[in-house]
Amino acid sequence: MQKIVITDSVKYVGADDKTIDLFESQYVVPNGVSYNSYVILDDKIAVMDSVDVRATEEWFANLDQVLDGKTPDYLVVNHLEPDHSGNIQNFMEKYPAAQVVLSAKAQSMLPQFFSLDMSDRCVAVKEGDELNLGSHTLTFVMAPMVHWPEVMVTYEKSEKILFSADGFGKFGALDTEEDWACEARRYYFNIVGKYGMQVQALLKKAAALDIEMICPLHGPVLKDNLSYYIDKYNTWSSYTPEDQGILIACASIHGNTKAAAEKLAEMLRAKGAPKVVVADLAREDMAEVIEDAFRYDRMVLAAATYDAGLFPCMESFLAHLKSKNYQKRTVGIIENGSWAPMAGKIMKETLAGMKEITVLEPVVTIKSAMNADTRTALEGLSEALLQ
Repeated sequence: MQKIVITDSVKYVGADDKTIDLFESQYVVPNGVSYNSYVILDDKIAVMDSVDVRATEEWFANLDQVLDGKTPDYLVVNHLEPDHSGNIQNFMEKYPAAQVVLSAKAQSMLPQFFSLDMSDRCVAVKEGDELNLGSHTLTFVMAPMVHWPEVMVTYEKSEKILFSADGFGKFGALDTEEDWACEARRYYFNIVGKYGMQVQALLKKAAALDIEMICPLHGPVLKDNLSYYIDKYNTWSSYTPEDQGILIACASIHGNTKAAAEKLAEMLRAKGAPKVVVADLAREDMAEVIEDAFRYDRMVLAAATYDAGLFPCMESFLAHLKSKNYQKRTVGIIENGSWAPMAGKIMKETLAGMKEITVLEPVVTIKSAMNADTRTALEGLSEALLQ
């Protein structure tokens, strides 16, 4: 078990998973992921969420060690997604006197995941309900669509701890030392990004609480400089650009479109652009590029026409951006087509379905490879991006 100190009465019983290759079968996690779970020891004992079935054995061993022969009274389920709820039935079978505390929506969804009938052991709570454990009191705050409809977070009054469900989580096992913001940003935009309005609503509720510690379901417990983490979430969930910079996302078949993207980057850097990132969509981790798209205030889409449409990796990138509610950005477009360029038209049409996107005109058109005219057009685009 990780040596994570929370408080004398709140113990960590989660587990690192270093064997997982893809989180949610789509996100690369080179440093694994943690499944966090906590125990509050009091007159009544509450276990805060379970873990993925991949960590069943370790979780129960951690529970046994912390409980030291005691029996838990409650399992609080803040989020029903399988990486946190995988052991609810196992827990309820092992502790037949325990009750499960959850939102009404979570209770209605419970039979979808488990064969055990737990209906007579459920305590469904609503906004503002409290559960007294002795010297600790839990207050339940509903957080629907952050990022499932049944989600709630739990605030413990005496020690001022927010058990934040997937909020403030990050990729990476707890035994990995890495910058919090990078993997928390990639986690946020790819998993929660669509639900900025709902996250904003939760942040407003959280602002009314005196929080000294945040215990998420993934990633480290946050104790110091909480304003930093909350400010990041406020920026991300309001779709406000975090940094000045330009992402050039390119989808190149034979290298000519990528050469144009790199030439544009060279021009921008020569003109003093603060940050320019070139991403090859055919080869780079899509989740990393999505992260950068939301991080910076400007973006350039550079794509080849393919079968009278878009080269597939650009089509996929734009679909991801749309699904995550991409907005409030300035975008330039570079298209390539040897005989009937269509990429620019399609990219503009896709961007038109997103909110508050300013598309720079004109579209830069390359016919097969760069020439003097396209270099001049790229110069014009570089100037427009820096105005």
